[in-house]
Amino acid sequence: MKLTSLRLISKNIKAAVEFYEQAIGVTSRWYTEDFAELSAGSVTIAIGSTRTMKMFSEDLTDFTGTKSTIIEFMVDNVDKEYERIKAIASEIIQEPTTMPWGNRSLLFCDPDGNMINFFTPVSEEALKKFS
Repeated sequence: MKLTSLRLISKNIKAAVEFYEQAIGVTSRWYTEDFAELSAGSVTIAIGSTRTMKMFSEDLTDFTGTKSTIIEFMVDNVDKEYERIKAIASEIIQEPTTMPWGNRSLLFCDPDGNMINFFTPVSEEALKKFS
């Protein structure tokens, strides 16, 4: 089995796609006005409008961001990214902080309230894990 994509559902797909383009520095590919994808290395972030959920079920149309899932990106320098992200994020949950497991992490939200973690391995163990 291979994880290939993560799909987010957005109430304002244009704002969400623009946010992710700026946050992760890639250009999206739009397939319809209700669906776009951003290739982020080994995984694709797919973003669909709430209208796409009606294709699955009429009951799947009420969406808010989640605080039970974190979308994580390893970055070269989390402190440098913080300066850029604080200008576009709807909410900064945690400024860059070194975590007990050896990553320096920045936790923030996208326009729909989904949590995103930019992290940089800093401990010897974390650096070894991601090398």
